[in-house]
Amino acid sequence: MIKRNDPTTVRAWAFYDWANSVYPLVITTSIFPIFYEAKTSSVLDDGSVMEKVRFFGLDFINTELYSYVLSLSFLIVSFLSPILSGIADYSGRKKSFLKIFCYLGASGCALLFFFDPAYLELSMVFVLMASVGFWGSLVFYNAFLPEIAEPQLHDRVSAQGFAYGYLGSALLLIALLILIQTETMPAHFAFPLVAIWWAGFAQVTYHYLPDNVYDRKPVQRHMFAKGFQELRNVWNDLSTQFNLKAFLRSFFVYSMGVQTVMLMAVLFAKKEVDWGDGGDAGLIVSILIIQFVAILGAYLFAQMSKRVGNIKVLAAALVIWVGVCFSAYFISTPAQFYILAAVVGLVMGGIQALSRSTYSKLIPETLDHASYFSFYDVVEKLGIVIGTLLFGLIEGVTSSMRNSALALLVFFLVGLILLLFVKKDERIAPLSRTR
Repeated sequence: MIKRNDPTTVRAWAFYDWANSVYPLVITTSIFPIFYEAKTSSVLDDGSVMEKVRFFGLDFINTELYSYVLSLSFLIVSFLSPILSGIADYSGRKKSFLKIFCYLGASGCALLFFFDPAYLELSMVFVLMASVGFWGSLVFYNAFLPEIAEPQLHDRVSAQGFAYGYLGSALLLIALLILIQTETMPAHFAFPLVAIWWAGFAQVTYHYLPDNVYDRKPVQRHMFAKGFQELRNVWNDLSTQFNLKAFLRSFFVYSMGVQTVMLMAVLFAKKEVDWGDGGDAGLIVSILIIQFVAILGAYLFAQMSKRVGNIKVLAAALVIWVGVCFSAYFISTPAQFYILAAVVGLVMGGIQALSRSTYSKLIPETLDHASYFSFYDVVEKLGIVIGTLLFGLIEGVTSSMRNSALALLVFFLVGLILLLFVKKDERIAPLSRTR
């Protein structure tokens, strides 16, 4: 059995956020989107910019295609994570699955070094690998939270993880930018460095975080069937978890908005804001604003939850998100985007950390944490699939990302309404059935 609330174990767990957060910052938010947009665009003789790409014989807007590939990665994770989480719970091998997805994602990042629009189909496979690896690893990483800390500490520990992630990834981004801006290193060298950082610092987590916490002794030949049984047991348990289901419904809807903003914000700003001559530099400044303010947001929301409860704080965050989407439709200058970025950072850090800890508090006492968190993960990923697909479709139809950003407002409004049906922050009585 693992010793809960052990500072060394908690720090080691949180350190995986330090390791893996370079993927969402560098690959999905900052350097790679700028690199991708530049590589897949061309200036025509009349000075206009051609943003169409050819992919398997079909024409797409470059950013539209990017959103579709990300959507596919989330579908893959949504299919795999429930099956593998059941096997992980039965076998007690959550850490092993965490490693597999970590190394898959890091490999995808490293292979982006070879990204070439002339071989776009293969290049987008690397994008797919990195995304599947990152999001797939989070299922097993998050599942350790209720095992390493008591429920009353979940908000703080979850916030600690996100704070580590925001800080570590920002430090690497700054270092990469210095190397790129001083022409010491070409931009595409950043991608294997992300892979090294991710897989390298993850070793700290792997060293201290125990595996097979409940001393499971699986029968190898029954692994797959028992994995499905674990998943079915959790599904049956969910039928009695009214608060948990109410929260998942709300989370499903509002995560469509949160994650889509995170994935598409830089591409939106690059296309819709007039940055003048220093466009890329201005974009990076806004990203760093988001990162550092998000550290404050994660801890601030954790403290607020102690006073008024998780649900009320999450509701306040969703109201702010509605304002963010409405404002995004009208912004056009860098100053306006910087202000919006600060607000996004505040609520992004808060809502991510608090959503994870709220779910952790609501699940019953159980040995099947990976299976429970796989449902959380599937709900989030299916939400992202819908969000990114709609974002891409609306841009494809209207030729404007502003309309896509405005449409995200609906997700936060509906998520807020559904959140009001969650009655308490606490879990229901522990399950009488043991496995």
